[in-house]
Formats: sequence, C-alpha cells, structure tokens
Amino acid sequence: MATSELPNEEFVLPKQKTIWDTMLRMLRRQPLGSAGAVVIVIMAFAALFADYVAPFDPEMENFEFMLSPPGTIHEETGKVFYFGTDSFGRDQLSRMIYGARTALLVGFVASFVGAFVGLVLGVGSAYFGGYVDLIFQRVMDVFMAFPLVIMALAIVSIFGTGVEMVIIAITIPFIPRCARVVRSSALALRELPYIDAARSVGYSHVRIIMRHMVPNVMAPFLIMLTAFVGLSLIHI
Repeated sequence: MATSELPNEEFVLPKQKTIWDTMLRMLRRQPLGSAGAVVIVIMAFAALFADYVAPFDPEMENFEFMLSPPGTIHEETGKVFYFGTDSFGRDQLSRMIYGARTALLVGFVASFVGAFVGLVLGVGSAYFGGYVDLIFQRVMDVFMAFPLVIMALAIVSIFGTGVEMVIIAITIPFIPRCARVVRSSALALRELPYIDAARSVGYSHVRIIMRHMVPNVMAPFLIMLTAFVGLSLIHI
C-alpha cells in the first residue's frame, strides 16, 4: 500500500518585537504620553548624573556675574550661563539640575508611601466594615478637610524642616485621598463569591486583603499614584 507523502511546508516563525518596535508603536499611538515620558527620563538622567551634566558647581558664587542674563560667558572657564545667574552669581541651570535630585526623591517617595498606606487602609476599611469603617472614614474626613498645602505647612512648622520632614508633610495628606478612592472600589469586592470562599476556607484577614482584594483595586490605585507624583512635584 503506497503511502502518500505530505507536502513540505515551511513554517516561518513570527518576528519577535524588540523594545524599539514597542517604543515606536507607543510613539505613534500616544504622542503626548511619549513626550511626557521623554521629559521624565531626561529629568531623571540629569538628576542622577548631575555631577557630570551640570556645567558649574551649584554653590559656586561669581559676584562679578551677579544677575547675568542667559547666554553670558564665564571668561575664565569659557562656559556659558545658559539660564543666567542669581543674585549671588550662581548658575541657575546647575542649581536646577541638582535641585531635581531632591524634587524627584521627595516626589516619588512621598507619592509611593502615601498611596500604598492609603491602599492598605482603604481596602481594610471596606473589608471589615461596621464601626471600623465608620470611625476610619470620620478620621479621613478630618484629614481631608485641610488643603494639602496648609497641612504640609502645619506639619513642617511643628516638626521642623529637612528632606525627611518634607516627605512626611506631603505623604500624610495623600493617604486619605487614596484611601477614599480605593475604598469605593473595594466595597464592591467584599461581597463577591470568591471572598466568601476564602473566608470559609479559613484564610486570615491579612491574606484575604493582600492577596485577593488589593490586586483587584490596582487600577484606581495606579491612577492616584501617578496623580500624586505630579502634585508632590508641584508643591515642593
């Protein structure tokens, strides 16, 4: 019995997308978002390598170049004051580059800590409900009654200045704002069947909150986190 031979077929593997293909696709679909990402990357790069990027020492005083306009050339070094100088003759561009370090540190740390604490408190409040939720929400109302800037100034005036105090002052007002948004999403999750199943199996409250509820409220959490980064940079 003759056997039929199968035709030889060439299988061509699909071309794997590189990171450049992904970046070009994002650039075409989200041009404004891509432009913002480029600005953030440049700002972070300049802050990390400020010692090599900044043309002058940010604390170096040049009294002969006080309040010089942009484009003034330093005669001894031949370098240019691209953004001009301040009243002490210090290069404005170099001070901005070095200042980006503190701004990014305070902005990202305060945003991540405030959003994470608000995430845990908001989900916990929605999960336990009852008097826990009632008391928690009234405390959050008290914190939210104060504008962010006013509360930050009050904290700094009480506990003092410094980078750590600034981070704490910006973090605390972020907590109730994130907690309220996350709580509204977590309230709907509390009554779902898989949460009841986790309770019936005997899982602890911490495990249910962290492994079954927190991952399902990440969408509003990430939105609040990105908004907090911008707000913190504005209020520094």
